[in-house]
Amino acid sequence: MKIIVLGDKGAVRALRISRRLVATGVVVFAMAVSLGSYGLIQRLNQPSMDPATVSEWRSKLASQQAEVDSLRQRSTAESQAVGRQLAQMQARLLRMEALGARVTEVAELDEGEFSFDQPAPQGGPVEASSTAPDFSELMSSMDELAAGLKVRESELEILESMLLDRDIQEAKEIAGRPVTWGWMSSKYGSRLDPFTGKSAWHAGVDFAGKDKSEVIAVAGGVVTYAGKRSGYGLMVEITHGDGYVTRYGHHSEILVSVGDIVKRGDVIGKMGSSGRATGPHVHFEVLKDGRHVDPSRYVARRR
Repeated sequence: MKIIVLGDKGAVRALRISRRLVATGVVVFAMAVSLGSYGLIQRLNQPSMDPATVSEWRSKLASQQAEVDSLRQRSTAESQAVGRQLAQMQARLLRMEALGARVTEVAELDEGEFSFDQPAPQGGPVEASSTAPDFSELMSSMDELAAGLKVRESELEILESMLLDRDIQEAKEIAGRPVTWGWMSSKYGSRLDPFTGKSAWHAGVDFAGKDKSEVIAVAGGVVTYAGKRSGYGLMVEITHGDGYVTRYGHHSEILVSVGDIVKRGDVIGKMGSSGRATGPHVHFEVLKDGRHVDPSRYVARRR
């Protein structure tokens, strides 16, 4: 075999290698590979890869797998917790919107002045974006928001209750005349009795009008009497709370029953002359804690 070698200055040299030398080199290389393989096998068979080592590695892998499973479960649990919290916040927000709409209605705010049906107007110049909060900061913010929603919901409920109480008190306040049409024909106090001509005490006021015209409640309350009573003819009695009671006598027809809840302005009967009466009128009385009071001051109140 001839090998040509090129020198640095262009010199050319030819080397001759015999076949025996090439064969010897091949044999030496094969022996080196065999010895390397043998050494590798010996290393693999050394105690470092014995069953105890394999068992140790398997134990470590099992531990790591358990840790991965634990992280996965914890992540799932945290996601579910966030989902539950969001659902609660959403339900509380819907409740607040309903309460807010009710408060707006009860408070008689102008339409569109404060609407819970639309998102709150927001805006401002654009600023450089910041990094997103990590999970712990996000959870902390959600906890604060949930607590704030709960407080605001309680405040709205209290406000609604106060406004409703105000409306109830106003609805129970006795005010106005018990007729839709008519005039006062007799005042409260001492008068000459129209039947005997003698001085007598008149415990109410009379409103004369057209026969069968409407008689109305002067305040909200519960009907506690509806029927005939001596001297009153067909009479309706309404209890308003706080010790107040009103009576309406001499109806030609009663349109309510005991236990009915009435509001101010509801028609409770038709004007007539039943009982001790000289003509169609309503005998109207106001009682406070069981004692008669002058109805005139209540009649003079604006509805």
